[in-house]
Amino acid sequence: MTGRILVVDDVKANVRLLEARLLAEYFEVKSATSGEEALNTIREWSCDVVLLDVMMPGMDGFETCAAIKADPRTRHVPVVIITALDQMEDRIRGLEAGADDFLTKPINDVALVTRVRNLIALKRTSDELRMRARTGAVLGCGEDEHASEGGGSRLLVVDDRASSLERLLKMLGAEHIVDGEADAARAVARAASGHYELAIVNLSLQSADPLRLCSQLRDQDPARQLPIMVIADPDDTPRMMRSLDLGVNDYVLRPVDRHELLLRVRSQVSRKRANDRLLSDVQKTIALAVTDALTGLHNRRYLETHMNTLTRQAREREGDLSVLTLDIDYFKSINDTHGHDVGDEVLKEFARRLKSNIRGLDLACRHGGEEFVLVMPDTDLSVAYQVGERIRRLVASEPFHVQNGPEMLTVTVSVGVASYQGKGDTPEEILKRSDEALYSAKREGRNRVVSQAA
Repeated sequence: MTGRILVVDDVKANVRLLEARLLAEYFEVKSATSGEEALNTIREWSCDVVLLDVMMPGMDGFETCAAIKADPRTRHVPVVIITALDQMEDRIRGLEAGADDFLTKPINDVALVTRVRNLIALKRTSDELRMRARTGAVLGCGEDEHASEGGGSRLLVVDDRASSLERLLKMLGAEHIVDGEADAARAVARAASGHYELAIVNLSLQSADPLRLCSQLRDQDPARQLPIMVIADPDDTPRMMRSLDLGVNDYVLRPVDRHELLLRVRSQVSRKRANDRLLSDVQKTIALAVTDALTGLHNRRYLETHMNTLTRQAREREGDLSVLTLDIDYFKSINDTHGHDVGDEVLKEFARRLKSNIRGLDLACRHGGEEFVLVMPDTDLSVAYQVGERIRRLVASEPFHVQNGPEMLTVTVSVGVASYQGKGDTPEEILKRSDEALYSAKREGRNRVVSQAA
């Protein structure tokens, strides 16, 4: 995953060193030599992460971080403070200013790249929600993006060492409602209840693999959107880095400082509440204007507006974007044979299966009649083809249960796949190629997936 990184440091040698490391990983990099220059740059250049030195003349790194987080236009950009300072009071000051993480000089290359990629992935999930809110605003609906406090939440702490669990519960209990769990399987079940705003996992679990636990939390609804924080030993860098690759939001190193822990918890809960509120607002405000009443998916009007934004984003980031056009086979025959009531039930069940088997950032729409469109950001053609094949098998493998006709009805779907092909490509051309691939699938016998690169 590539992204745009702003490096802020008044020492040119430090800037060149960070630029070389990041450019080698294909990030796009800009630099600033002061806090004032950084603030001007970030307002004009949409970046994904800011790497910020502390010791600078004039506005130091703490003041610069606070200014970034105070501006509604930039507060969603993750800030990593890079410093030679390694005292706890410096970390606390940075967290209070809104920093997302710290890297201590000399910087470990693996830790740098892993954390940057992790923060970019987390930011883009939030960006997708805000982008959908802006799409709703363009269509005449409201957009609510006010800040949220992060106190008084319900937390789940997973730790099978009684003494460690007791200390964590004591640290957190003054500000939050905290449930402790020693068994990993029960922790997954409890997280699935949707009652929690943060899960904290001890990476030193003895009775289960903590990384598998984090992966399981990420793979199930509604825990998929649950922030995860891990507690790691300072010398357990490999597993800590692996946890970030799995989508963990944050980490705390032992010995755990109570003030640092509370600040990091507060930050994660605040972000979750803001995202939850934004998602709720989006769903409420645009439902009537951009939702298909029968299936509950977005409609063609929303697709056209949102595709423009996603294509522009792919162009700016030089990223991937794929589109699947899906058409239920012989749907007219279903209507003619069993009636439109049965046809409507088939459409609703197909939409349910489609929506339950895609990522939260993917966009599923009913394009019209029995035709659907799935838009997948940050997804290349080969992966999109695999998704199309998975959906095709999911539809064909299990007959549809309908109430107003035959008890079980066999349904298949044909799928066309196309992807963004670089600068100059347009939403209309991508959709056209996807549609042409769909017609190829129909001509070749239906119940199949065809990709068309050009």
